[in-house]
Amino acid sequence: MSKIKVAIAGSAGRMGRALLEAAVQADDFVLHAALEHESSPHAGRDVADFGGVRGVAINSNAAAALQGADVLIDFTRPEGTLHHLEICRRLGVNMVIGTTGFNAQQKAQLGAAAQDIGIVFAPNMSVGVNLVFKLLETASRVLAQGYDIEVIEAHHRHKVDAPSGTALGMGEVIARTLGRDLSQCAVYGREGVTGERDPSTIGFATVRGGDIVGDHTVLFAGTGERIEITHKASSRATFALGALRAARFLRANKAGLYDMQDVLELK
Repeated sequence: MSKIKVAIAGSAGRMGRALLEAAVQADDFVLHAALEHESSPHAGRDVADFGGVRGVAINSNAAAALQGADVLIDFTRPEGTLHHLEICRRLGVNMVIGTTGFNAQQKAQLGAAAQDIGIVFAPNMSVGVNLVFKLLETASRVLAQGYDIEVIEAHHRHKVDAPSGTALGMGEVIARTLGRDLSQCAVYGREGVTGERDPSTIGFATVRGGDIVGDHTVLFAGTGERIEITHKASSRATFALGALRAARFLRANKAGLYDMQDVLELK
């Protein structure tokens, strides 16, 4: 079987470099293109400077770079990802999307494009985190009554959105299992005299500092006990390896919108 021709968006960034290194080390992938935005000072540089193979230059012309690619892996910003989405849809290039911060309308655009191409869209590509999502379903069913639920997350000082997409994904899993609407029951901060805690709410707490790759804990606090389900990432390599696994999944599947639960056969 031929190798998967992969393109990587945001290739000079922290996550982009992790993806480059993972793709180079994988025997079944070949780096087809590396992308950066038009104003990037790294456009034109060889990706070998960022962990890739020598001979591939970082390209700011996505339409030209994606010609002939099998899949684009994109962990950038919503506006950049949506720009790439239209190009991939036109060219028939599948996408693995780890970008967070999409609003409902933007997510609908992903669903529309998935009519023509295969898309794996997940707030976190880590295999461990997606196992945690499954564990949270079970915990939420068993602890549906008498337990207060809080989601605590911590990331590096450079992260621009809060709460993290992963924390929100955890909240969505819990809310769905409990038959709640997260938009109605989420509490994103507490200050001053807030009164007693509403037992139907799901709380979120955010920490930003240093070089924390990503820590997430869901706390189920009951009377006389508490259960904590925690995932801690020590390297972005875990997200990169999960993204490659998603790209392999797309090679064997038709157009559609998938998530990592599909990739890992956890549904």
